[in-house]
Amino acid sequence: MTVGLTGVVLWQNSYDMDEQRVTIRHGGHTLHGVLALPRDDRKRHGLVVYVHGDGPIGATHDGGYQPMWEANAKAGYASLSWDKPGVAGAPGNWLEQSMDDRAEEAAAAIAWARTRTDIDGDRIGLWGASQAGWVLPKIAAKTPVRFVIAVSAAINWLRQGRYNLLAQLRADGATAARTRAAITKSDTVRRLLKRRASFEEYVRTMGGDADGMTPGRWGFISRNYTADATEDLRALRGIPVLLALAGHDINVDTADTERVYRETLDPGRALIVKRYPDAAHSLVKQSIDRSDLATTLTALFSPRSLFADGYLDDQRRFLSGLDHGTHANG
Repeated sequence: MTVGLTGVVLWQNSYDMDEQRVTIRHGGHTLHGVLALPRDDRKRHGLVVYVHGDGPIGATHDGGYQPMWEANAKAGYASLSWDKPGVAGAPGNWLEQSMDDRAEEAAAAIAWARTRTDIDGDRIGLWGASQAGWVLPKIAAKTPVRFVIAVSAAINWLRQGRYNLLAQLRADGATAARTRAAITKSDTVRRLLKRRASFEEYVRTMGGDADGMTPGRWGFISRNYTADATEDLRALRGIPVLLALAGHDINVDTADTERVYRETLDPGRALIVKRYPDAAHSLVKQSIDRSDLATTLTALFSPRSLFADGYLDDQRRFLSGLDHGTHANG
C-alpha cells in the first residue's frame, strides 16, 4: 500500500518539462533560480518570468508554481523564477528591498534570459501575484515585455491593508467593539509610518507588545507602505494583460483592482479579465485553501487540482494566443 501511495505521489508530482538550477548575477547581487523548459523540438522558447508576492518565497514556491510552469510549457513557454534574497540560502534579505529594488532584480533576470540561445528575447513576459502588482509595471517601464499575467494584483498598499483588515474581521465574525479597536490600532500604525517612526517607537506605542512585528518587517513596511500601482500601470498600455481575480479574496479588493486596470489600460483591446468565483487569493480553490490538511493532501496527490477550475487552461490559452494571433478580450 505504501509503495502504491508513493508511486501516485511521484507520478502526480512529475511534470512534463525540464527544470534546471541557474545562477543570475546583477551588480553585486546573485540570484538562485530555476528555469523550467518545455520538452519539445523548438530551438527557442518564449519565457514567463515569475515575480513573487509577499513573504519568504523560494523559486518553486514549495512546488506551488510547477503546475503553472507545466501549463506554460504546453504553450511552448519556459518559466523562470528565483529564491527571494535570504531564502533557501540565497544571499541578501528580501525585507530590505523596495518595490523598485524588486523591479531592478527582475529586469536583470530578463537581461540574463535574453543572452540565452534557447530563449526568444522578443517573447518574454511576466507573471506576478498580489504584492507583485506594484512590481510588474515597474519592470515593464525598465525593459520591454511581451505580456503580463497579473494574479490577485494589489493596487494601493494602504487601501489594500484596510480592506484586508475589515475582510478578515468579517470572516472571523468579530464584534463591533473588536472591529473598532482594530481600526483604531490600524490608524495609529499609519500615523507612525507617516512620521517615519522607528521600530522601538512602534513597540512603545503598542504598549510594549510587538504583536508579531519584527524590526525587519517594520523596515520593509516603512519602505513600501506608500506603494500605489495606479500611475505605474500606464507602462502596460498596449501590452496584452491577463488579469486573474479570485471570488473569495480577503487580501486584495478585486473590485478595486479591476476598476483601476480597466480605467488605466486600454479597455476592449489588450486587457483580458478572468474571474474565478471558487478561488481564494492565491487562485487555489477556496474549499481547499481554508484547510491546511486539504491543501497538503491535494498538493501531494493531485497538485494540478489545487487551482480554481479553468485557471491553468486560461493561462495556457492566453500564452498560445499571443503566438497565434488569437488574443482577444474576455
